[in-house]
Amino acid sequence: MNAFMHASLGITDFWTFVLGTIFIVLLPGPNSMYVLSVAAQRGVRAGYRGACGVFLGDLILMVLSAAGVASLLKASPALFYVVKTIGAAYLAWIGFQMLRGALRSWSQRGEAGQPAAVEVPVERTTDPFRKALVISLLNPKAILFFISFFIQFVDPQFARPVLSFVALGLVCQICSFVYLTTIILVGARLAEAFRRRRRLSAGMASGVGAMFIGFGAKLATATLN
Repeated sequence: MNAFMHASLGITDFWTFVLGTIFIVLLPGPNSMYVLSVAAQRGVRAGYRGACGVFLGDLILMVLSAAGVASLLKASPALFYVVKTIGAAYLAWIGFQMLRGALRSWSQRGEAGQPAAVEVPVERTTDPFRKALVISLLNPKAILFFISFFIQFVDPQFARPVLSFVALGLVCQICSFVYLTTIILVGARLAEAFRRRRRLSAGMASGVGAMFIGFGAKLATATLN
């Protein structure tokens, strides 16, 4: 199979790429945590809107990587520093917003004998697609994946490298779709519990917010080496 993929699509070590992609996708990151939050708080449809934002964001990163932006970032440490600083600040801001909403929800009380109305940390006025798109474009895991891992499996001597990138991108998107679908279904099952239990919802929002701050810190300290 490896020989066939290399000869026909210019992909080196295809199964190594597939396994590496699966393991990387399964690592918790801003994309999956945001989609889980949206699905848990707003349902399956909103969860898939968020997932579509992730798919488009990853596609844009793939195209940029194929167009040589990855090499440009490697060759220009100053540019990479600017990109990662903006991304880190945005992810940390989202985390602080989630923590603030969770603390506000935690401090409130529902009426006696009535389920508390959960204050949703993922804003209902925010389009999940647009927000997930921005998060995906600033996702440290995705940025480092496409800069340092993705392009290594394309044979530079292959006559049609576009085919190589399309095939690798398809593998990434399939893995992402399967994983995010699982995340959305899990989130939807949690939705009813969150609607009835304010503190459970606030607890999850606090955890996700803290993770976003951690993602921002990780991106701020990331290197290309």
